[in-house]
Amino acid sequence: MSVTVRVPAKVNVQLAVGAARPDGFHDLANVFLAVGLYDEVTVTEADELRVTCSGPDAAQVPLDRTNLAARAALALAERYGRDARVHLHIAKDIPVAGGMAGGSADGAGALLACDALWGTGASRDELLGICAELGSDVPFSLVGGAALGTGRGERLRPLEVGGAFHWVFAVADGGLSTPAVYAEFDRLTAQADVPEPAASEDLLTALAKGDVHALAAALSNDLQPAALSLRPSLAATLAAGRAAGALAALVSGSGPTTAFLAPDAAAATEIARTLQTSGTCRTTRAAASPAPGATLL
Repeated sequence: MSVTVRVPAKVNVQLAVGAARPDGFHDLANVFLAVGLYDEVTVTEADELRVTCSGPDAAQVPLDRTNLAARAALALAERYGRDARVHLHIAKDIPVAGGMAGGSADGAGALLACDALWGTGASRDELLGICAELGSDVPFSLVGGAALGTGRGERLRPLEVGGAFHWVFAVADGGLSTPAVYAEFDRLTAQADVPEPAASEDLLTALAKGDVHALAAALSNDLQPAALSLRPSLAATLAAGRAAGALAALVSGSGPTTAFLAPDAAAATEIARTLQTSGTCRTTRAAASPAPGATLL
């Protein structure tokens, strides 16, 4: 018997970052929007825990117990006194190490799939608790849609979205380490008075109304200067996307994927085509939001 779960990528339409806490983490006001690029995680009973992966950049995905899908299976098994003897197969379509929560998506997908395979009957709150233990972005991968994440980003408040938004994502060569980007943020802001992170009311209103122009004016990412400092070439990608007709451009999360908000679906297709030939990125993807969270297929 096997169970398959589809789980979405995300874009941060606002990422407000506070100063480093004593535990090394940062308080965040993180407005997540799930987008229609998906990984699929299939869980099958097996003799031992095993992870395989297929799809774009599959060779970059760890296949040992550091993989968030494996960690999710182990965490749920421990909670319910089971052996995590399953084969986890990840069909990748979310860019790897691109700031779009692909690894977190796989963790949430594996958790939901193992819960269904084993019939554990875990409550939604239990699953979200395990997600939060696995990583700051994993709870959102489970719920999808749109949400404001506070704390490390793991405490979620669902948000209303009044319409569809169309995006283009430009995938860079290689990844960017999230801890390295935060360390660079700390270096760049060492002499600054970093304000407490708070959600932008203008941005939340734009989401609720489905107003693409107002959303474009309100997009922000406090990690963008750090990502650009570590990867200056991303500036050319951002400029190329704006020149191609994007209403706004920003680094997605900790990068190095860059995100472009398009006026509509047709414009997104054209922006993706233009960026693809610009020589500033490896590949491009167009997708709409919001998208549902982890879903049993």
